[in-house]
Amino acid sequence: MPSQDQAIVEDVMSTPLVTIAPDATVVEAAKEMRERDISALLVTTAPPSIVTSTDIIAAVSEERDTSQLDVADIMTESVETVPPDLRLVETAAMMENFGINHLPVVEDDFVGMISSTDITATLS
Repeated sequence: MPSQDQAIVEDVMSTPLVTIAPDATVVEAAKEMRERDISALLVTTAPPSIVTSTDIIAAVSEERDTSQLDVADIMTESVETVPPDLRLVETAAMMENFGINHLPVVEDDFVGMISSTDITATLS
């Protein structure tokens, strides 16, 4: 692996990218995240969206009936993306600027997901 200063998204991103349909239930999304030990799913919308464990926790804390909610009800729409060759320090700055913890990785198509946890583990 390259030095910390030269590390890029591709070095630490999670693959394969796990997707979910916008009409899937929030319960299905939570189960998928738990089974795969991940905390975000790309939602197959145009433009792409994302649903995270934080979105699910927010719905629960607001006492919304998650058994009646679809992913589309809680997802974040039109998410930012990054290319696999972007340096991690730039990716970290982007996440901090936008106040986000997950970014889909795109190279012609979606190829993975990078999280702030991935970056922190590599750069610390």
